[in-house]
Amino acid sequence: MTHDTSRRWQMLAITAAIIYVFWLLAPMLMPFAFAGMLAYLGDPLAHRLQRLGLGRTLAVTIVFVVLLLLTVGALLLLIPLISRQVDNLVQNLPHYVDWVRNTAMPWLQAKLHLDPRAFDTDQLMAQLKEHIGSIGGAASTVLGEISRSSLGVVLWLTNLVLIPVVAFYLLRDWDRLVSWIDRMLPRSIEPTIAHLAREADNVLGAFVRGQLLVMLALGIFYGAALTIIGLSVGPLIGMIAGLLSFVPYLGFIVGFGSALVAALVQYGDWNHVLLVVGIFTAGQLLEGYVLVPRLVGEKIGLHPVAVIFAVLAGGYLFGFLGVLLALPAASVILVVLRYLTERYRQSDLYTEEGEGDPVLAEVDVVVETADGAVETDTVVSHTGKKEEVPPP
Repeated sequence: MTHDTSRRWQMLAITAAIIYVFWLLAPMLMPFAFAGMLAYLGDPLAHRLQRLGLGRTLAVTIVFVVLLLLTVGALLLLIPLISRQVDNLVQNLPHYVDWVRNTAMPWLQAKLHLDPRAFDTDQLMAQLKEHIGSIGGAASTVLGEISRSSLGVVLWLTNLVLIPVVAFYLLRDWDRLVSWIDRMLPRSIEPTIAHLAREADNVLGAFVRGQLLVMLALGIFYGAALTIIGLSVGPLIGMIAGLLSFVPYLGFIVGFGSALVAALVQYGDWNHVLLVVGIFTAGQLLEGYVLVPRLVGEKIGLHPVAVIFAVLAGGYLFGFLGVLLALPAASVILVVLRYLTERYRQSDLYTEEGEGDPVLAEVDVVVETADGAVETDTVVSHTGKKEEVPPP
């Protein structure tokens, strides 16, 4: 084994060990992941304040206070709104159930020619009542365990307190951490890693900051538009559609389906259905032609199928933490794949040309007969090119 091969295997083993440690610690990394995201979002603002002459600690303190005030203000604004919307949804839930039972299911049975027993709501309710006791017993057991042990509440509060504390220290020492990581890299790969890190930072900056603005804009647009046409749960549907819009078409599908059902239950006419269709069509056009090109740009380049796969794979491997970090991680992987593709196209494996298969070619050959006459004959050459035959 050569020295270069041994070094590559060592770096591969170190990388695999780091990934394995992160996988083991995934359940406790949630507050650190949130704190890291907040620090990453606030670092450019801190750099701008530093260029104005402020010290790093003072600049970080100002950014941290601004982020904290924005977070608290958003919570004070959204929590009462969400609470009212949830209460409204609970109050209207019997109407939704009645619409599904008396309108939607008979229509599906008539159009799809299904067995009426397949949509027997009385049987479904009977089965639900039969098992509701066991569900309630299990819930009571779980709640009893939680109430008897305050460990879950303490851990939740600890994580909630850790997020701003860790975010402040990460934001204050961000440049030091980056410099320390740079010094710890092997010198042979440091230029390559630095180049990939700059590319990944451009991609992540475009994604994180841009996608958050896209989600906020879509949530406000859908919520305001659905409220204007009179849907009582319009703000709640708009917020859900905006939050889920980071997965391609998921926010549109969930929001459009929910708004369509809400319009049919609340009004029962085609005018409001057409208004809902128009709102979500306009939202898709706004997202595809205005918001994403201007706020996110084309630096991400992730195919929608790749985005869905990344979210599902992250959730399967690391739970909610994996869902949270799936798209940023996929963006970094995209940068690495682009680099590897460039290296491959410059390698001998890609550029070296083969000899190819021989090509049959017809060759005109001039021959002289026994009586002295000159004739032309055609033969096939297997050399891959026409052969020149000297005249007789």
